[in-house]
Amino acid sequence: MSDYFDHKETRSQVERENDHLEKLRRLINSAKELSPFYRESLKQIKVESLKGLSDLAALPIVRKSELIELQSSAPPFGGLGMVPAGEMARLFLSPGPIVEPQGKDEDIWRVARALHAVGLRRGGIAHNCFAYHFTPAGIMFDYAARTLGCAVFPGGVGQTEDQVKAINRFQSDTYMGTPDFLKIILERAESLDTPITSIDKALVTGGPLFPDLRNYYQEKGIHVRQCYATADVGLIAYESSAMEGMIIDEDVIVEIVRPGTGDLVPEGEVGEVIVTCFNPNYPLIRFATGDLSAIMEGQSPCGRSNRRIKGWMGRADQTTKVRGMFIHPEQVGRVVEKHPEIVKARLEVSDLNGKDNMVLHCEVLNIKNIPELERQISETIRIECRLRGEVIFKTVGDLPNDGKVINDTRSGGVS
Repeated sequence: MSDYFDHKETRSQVERENDHLEKLRRLINSAKELSPFYRESLKQIKVESLKGLSDLAALPIVRKSELIELQSSAPPFGGLGMVPAGEMARLFLSPGPIVEPQGKDEDIWRVARALHAVGLRRGGIAHNCFAYHFTPAGIMFDYAARTLGCAVFPGGVGQTEDQVKAINRFQSDTYMGTPDFLKIILERAESLDTPITSIDKALVTGGPLFPDLRNYYQEKGIHVRQCYATADVGLIAYESSAMEGMIIDEDVIVEIVRPGTGDLVPEGEVGEVIVTCFNPNYPLIRFATGDLSAIMEGQSPCGRSNRRIKGWMGRADQTTKVRGMFIHPEQVGRVVEKHPEIVKARLEVSDLNGKDNMVLHCEVLNIKNIPELERQISETIRIECRLRGEVIFKTVGDLPNDGKVINDTRSGGVS
């Protein structure tokens, strides 16, 4: 019985990138032909010019906030769908609201890979505590377990006493749900004097798995792994037995960019997670998740050869309001873009004597005429942000590696 879901998990990085590049070219050609949105947004892109995955940077980013607007103005899919709504298998509506179609009646979300890494195998019984209505989470994990040849109990959320009864009736060996709900079920079982002993593994997402909670499960004989997945693109990354970061799924392309831009950050630097998935009916090309993470160095000790990320490290949407005006990371990105001397920047918003104060801290290389550069950047801030702000220069490496482009230290800010 293999430790790996398929051969893809141990292939060389060159083989992986060549496979992704070929799929990307085919996807772009199909999207330009069948998707009104991509026909317009990618009209200047020639697939022949894509020589490597680094060339993805030439493609525009699709942000979640933009997706909401697109779907509102051109329902139901905002022009991104490549088949009519009636040809989709299922249609979901998540808070936002955001439409998420299931194009084919199969595991298009690819969560089976993460479940296999947890240890679920054919003949197992999975207790699924993700919701089955409105959002796709329940169906995502249901298909994943069934792909592995396992039975699924659709527990959904709530009804803890009934959850206990179902787990003990079917002797489920795997829990799928949010990190904290399993603890609630286990405690309920103990209060009913009907302890749960069959579950020995769990795959969780949708909330933080704190070290104390992981230790609690470990003491109960349950090894828990996290996965990073979204309703939009499915599985992005997952934990393996090595427990060193999260391994990127084999069927997505992940980039880490500076928030508010499409610019890649150096390996190890925190930035926004950008995902390209190859869904043939509803592709998302360079989709900005709004989440922060960083690429880890090296390869996982478990033998899987794909790159790893550090997991979820916060939100990239750091929009704040200063003197009645919204300031977005994209605006800070445009300031940086217009001044090549800036290596990295961070806008600090604070309360100074009861008034909003805005200072752009800039890491710069050696500059001869500091006063003139300060004047130029200040003017760009005024133009791009429509507000005045100070400029403070830093040496390269001084700013924190936390992915923040805007740090609001006022009470109720986004810090």
